[in-house]
Amino acid sequence: MEQTYFRRGFGLKSAIEGALATDYHSRVVDAVKARGYVLTVDDLTFKLAREFGFCYGVDRAVEYAYETHAKFPGRRLFLVGEIIHNPHVNAKLRDMGVECLHRPDRGEFDFGRVMPDDVVILPAFGVTAQDLARLRAIGCVLVDTTCGSVLNVWKRVESYARDGFTALIHGKYYHEETKATASQVTKYPGGKYLVVRDMAEARIVCRYIEAGGDSTEVGRLLEGKASDAFTPERDLARVGVANQTTMLSNESLAIAAEVRSSMARRYGEGALGEHFRNFDTICSATQDRQDAVTKLIAEPLHVMVVIGGYNSSNTTHLAALCQERVTTYHIEDAACIDPASGSILFRPVGTHEEARKDAWLPPGPVTVGVTAGASTPNNKVGETLERIAATRGASLAAALG
Repeated sequence: MEQTYFRRGFGLKSAIEGALATDYHSRVVDAVKARGYVLTVDDLTFKLAREFGFCYGVDRAVEYAYETHAKFPGRRLFLVGEIIHNPHVNAKLRDMGVECLHRPDRGEFDFGRVMPDDVVILPAFGVTAQDLARLRAIGCVLVDTTCGSVLNVWKRVESYARDGFTALIHGKYYHEETKATASQVTKYPGGKYLVVRDMAEARIVCRYIEAGGDSTEVGRLLEGKASDAFTPERDLARVGVANQTTMLSNESLAIAAEVRSSMARRYGEGALGEHFRNFDTICSATQDRQDAVTKLIAEPLHVMVVIGGYNSSNTTHLAALCQERVTTYHIEDAACIDPASGSILFRPVGTHEEARKDAWLPPGPVTVGVTAGASTPNNKVGETLERIAATRGASLAAALG
């Protein structure tokens, strides 16, 4: 009988290394790193964050997708959603013949075209327990690229549900990873979850934990963000905190501390073990990139450029961190920079629409900080540096030799 579930790769790295290098490598980025992450060209200085771009989980997912293409020639290949939140990478997979399956708003993925002989790639974010069960029922080959950091969160959430604790998840309720994480509680009878987006929503929950009373405010918060038949007076008595791995780590830690304090005030420090749980589920790669950009923006910079998909959670959080200290432009791709007109197309922090800025580089000597989300390949970082230089009439090729 053919094996239908794979998680550990196919041992084909040597067969795909050339394609990966062609699609994602950057000589420019390598050269800037070799110069201590700083490059000066005429009156323009670039400073790269010490950690940026593809993390281990993303690198593994992309590599595994390329291996899958090599492993199953002649088979139809499908991808549930996007492999990662980067339009360039997903476009490359489509060019290779991988068909992306999409979920309509408030709907389910349509697996109607998937047949037992097909191969389906599960993305780095993972899929919901329900979608996995549907795919298993079809009998197709499943190639699971779910990130290990995400799996670690799932284990914690499952343990909460198994022991009768509600999983309070710091995340974006509509994000694929959070949907997949929340679904893990359904493996246990009576498993419950609630998703909070930020500290403001967490404090609504905390007020109810401490004082009880009218659940109207919590009810408004719960709409679309909680498990079925969620009852605050019952399901907020025992809570375990978890997080979407790409959220701001300091906010996740602060929310956990806030919930702990509310539980202690309600039930007493001596009873905390019966009412509150928390484990460190912050992704080390997310933490490293946030730490690196925090150090970078402490230096003198004129502007900061953050590269990555607009729907990439970890990228938007990097942009939010930068905006606190320096004028920041979150761009999806190098093509957002137009050297000829001197303009930049970007998404302002906290908005959902692109904006255009003319003469975005200030005159005179200028220092530009650059970082990229964990889903952004190095070649897109290198192309961005080249376009910024060209905006000032400079050439990186001449500077790098």
